[in-house]
This record gives sequence, C-alpha cells and structure tokens, in this order.
Amino acid sequence: MSPDPTTPTPTAVTEIVVNLDDVTGELIGDVQRELLAAGALDVWASAIQMKKGRPGVMLSLLCETDRRDVFAKLVIELTGSFGVRYRDWGRLVLDRRHVSVDISFGKVRVKVGELDGKIVVAQPEFEDVKRLAHEAGATAREVMEAARAAARALPGVGEAQG
Repeated sequence: MSPDPTTPTPTAVTEIVVNLDDVTGELIGDVQRELLAAGALDVWASAIQMKKGRPGVMLSLLCETDRRDVFAKLVIELTGSFGVRYRDWGRLVLDRRHVSVDISFGKVRVKVGELDGKIVVAQPEFEDVKRLAHEAGATAREVMEAARAAARALPGVGEAQG
C-alpha cells in the first residue's frame, strides 16, 4: 500500500521491534504484508544472532505514534511473540508531491521531494518503470534512466538527486 501523497507525512513516529527465532521466512513476509496493509509506514526485517548462537530475525516497523498500541498488539498476534519493544522518534521529512513525465516508453510518475521550497530529490516510481519496461520489452534500467533524465528536465529539479 502506498501512502496517500495528499496526506502529510508524520514527523513523530514510533518504531516497534520484535526479535523472532521460531518463525519461517514465509511467515515473516506475510507479517510484513499484513502490517503494511494495516497502515504501517514502513516494515523491514534484519538477520540477527540470538542467544545460544541461534539465527533469528529482527522485525521492525514504523507507525504513527498514536497507533502504537494497535500495532504492538498486532505484531504479537501475527508472530506469537511474548512481547515487543518500542521507541518514539522525531524525523525530518521532505514535502512530497507527484508529477508525471513523458518518456519514449510512456508516462512515468515521479515523486518530488522539497525541503524549504527547494527540490532536493526527484525519483521515478518503480512500479511505473517496471510496467513500462515489461510492455516495451526493455530493461527496467533503460526505462529508469530515461525517466530520471526527464525528471531532471523538470523546472526546478536540475541537479536534484534522483
């Protein structure tokens, strides 16, 4: 689920973390999908070494701070863990908007990020890139390069990253 570009990105978030050593990779992937579908801002898994040398996974997510308890309970229900940890974070986020650019392969949405009114990043949406590459029989790299060039040509973008 992609965030709604018209909704302001929260600057106060909570990170919820759980260490798992008794779940399969398939379950971890399913839990990630469930958490994103429930509105988590981001979810990721990291390989870790647990006590007694056991391999494990640290599952982490970011959510809006006022939804911390909902997500903490959901993680416990989905993983069977006996508990989770959480901490609150402040963050600096760019103002975001989407624009469309035309390239030889078709239209591509570009996410534009601004800081203090200055464009600092313009990144093509990979789902558009992937679709156009498939339709054209091209590589995603070829379409991405064309989209980045078109994004750099947008007014105010110029030397922005992307």
